[in-house]
Amino acid sequence: MSTALFVAGTDTGIGKTHASCTLLHALRASGLRSTGMKPVASGYIETTHGPQNEDALALRAASSTPLPPYAHSNPVALREPLSPHLAAAHEGVTIALPPLRIAFDALCSGHDAVVVEGVGGWRVPLAPGLFASEIAKQWKLPVVLVVGLRLGCLSHSLLSAEAILADGCRIKGWIANRIDPAMEAVEENLATLRELLPAPCLGVLPHGVAPAQAATGLDLAPLVGAP
Repeated sequence: MSTALFVAGTDTGIGKTHASCTLLHALRASGLRSTGMKPVASGYIETTHGPQNEDALALRAASSTPLPPYAHSNPVALREPLSPHLAAAHEGVTIALPPLRIAFDALCSGHDAVVVEGVGGWRVPLAPGLFASEIAKQWKLPVVLVVGLRLGCLSHSLLSAEAILADGCRIKGWIANRIDPAMEAVEENLATLRELLPAPCLGVLPHGVAPAQAATGLDLAPLVGAP
């Protein structure tokens, strides 16, 4: 059975993709055939293979080879870089979980580990009555929370963790990402997060360090050890 993880962020723009790619490199280095998935992505580029999302392409670049079909890595790619429910409405697209699950199951069947990256924060709407959090909730995926280290990260992190737990999901660990190299009192903020978040810190990603190099600083034991 594959190990599958859902990577959630405390907000938009805090480095979920960077952290997910770092996780993939660490999982591969541990000997697991690993791949990334971006079930829903807003904003795409035109490529020779059709519309593709840059975050999804980064996940694929960090994944084990041979790569799965792009549609398995990113079943829903929307044109506009907006909240998914708005981008989908503008295109006349309805986002639903069953097609996403088919792609997820296909990835699980061929890999030891699947890293599923969310979109935006925990409670981003995908469609009327459907939120991004339902992916982790309905698929029963343990969560890795990515904390963007900047002013305000304490409240964002604790509120996100509360919402994740309130939805019945399990947080297996969190990753701190140095998105603001000028942030003051970093170590004190990290100490506060370690004290208050209900899961272990898997690592702190340095600013400007590529995922392949940053992966050596991650502790995978809470993720691939005992359930």
